[in-house]
Amino acid sequence: DGVDDDGRAFWTGRTLFSELLPDDLDLEFTSSAGDTVLIEDGQLLSGTIDEDAVGAFGGEVVDTVAKAYSKTRARILINEVAALAMRSIMHFGFSIGIDDESIPPEAQERIDEAIDNANDRVGELIAAYEAGELEPLPGRDLSETLEMRIQQQQGRVRDTAGEVAEEYLGEDNPAVVMAQSGARGSMLNLTQMAGCIGGQYVRGERIHRGYENRTLSHFEEGDLTAEAHGFVEHSYRSGLDPKEFFFHAMGGREGLVDTAVRTSKSGYLQRRLINALSELEAQYDGTVRDTTDNVVQFEFGEDGTSPVEVSSSVDESAVDVEEIADRVVDAEFDDDEEKTRFLGGEREPLNLSEHADDWWMEAAGGD
Repeated sequence: DGVDDDGRAFWTGRTLFSELLPDDLDLEFTSSAGDTVLIEDGQLLSGTIDEDAVGAFGGEVVDTVAKAYSKTRARILINEVAALAMRSIMHFGFSIGIDDESIPPEAQERIDEAIDNANDRVGELIAAYEAGELEPLPGRDLSETLEMRIQQQQGRVRDTAGEVAEEYLGEDNPAVVMAQSGARGSMLNLTQMAGCIGGQYVRGERIHRGYENRTLSHFEEGDLTAEAHGFVEHSYRSGLDPKEFFFHAMGGREGLVDTAVRTSKSGYLQRRLINALSELEAQYDGTVRDTTDNVVQFEFGEDGTSPVEVSSSVDESAVDVEEIADRVVDAEFDDDEEKTRFLGGEREPLNLSEHADDWWMEAAGGD
């Protein structure tokens, strides 16, 4: 692709990746990084290859290769992309450590200032609530309105902390690279590691359960401030104080219970579905029947389309069969004349009767 300052030839990452693609692949989509990925004739011309391109769920490149070429070709692509990624990491190196979540003092000051401003606004909301001056939201009473307004303030603080952290960490930060590419983690995780963990919630509300009229014995009765109901000002890197740690454990417990309950419920639902559908078969005539030959559906799925072949994209209804057929025919015939004859154009006479037809037409002066 070019020559470096020392006169040595080099190849770009896009050229290397293009070597793994089918030669006639054409594709255009938007990556999770936000740029446009453009592939023409198997050459990656622009864009970032990330989770949206080769991810496990909905990777556009892998999905297109599997549908337009074959599952085998997609398997080869996945293996080669994995090998290329491993060699790249071995060559250039990629690691993450505790220092990658460090932000400078001026960034921490901006986050602390945002937290102080939010606490002041929460104090004003509480004062207005206690004075009966807080205007209720539609369909909410005063206490519900106060809770929602405080949650909004807490959410804004965390968003601000995330923006500040992202600004100072930079795009070359390994944690940011992983989050933006979709490899692992998210910017929210990074925000909580470097900036501010934010409010802890149980069943969608601030933490209220605990002692009578207060969450912990560390607070006065009737205290409605953010700190007294689960707001964690610190980041994971700076460390939580005991009260914050306790509230954080309460929020984390809900996640663990939810995971356990959700897994058992979905597992049992799957088992019931498998048992209910185990006798159904798609027959050669296109119908779906059970073991006693009763017709359950006259056409599979009411549309006769395999879910495997249908795109998840709203814009693409199904596989472009004509495009695939054209590519197969082009690969099969080197000569355009042969292809034209195969597709039903002009062809040579195959037997005497066809020769005779031509002779009679010429004798009669016809075309």
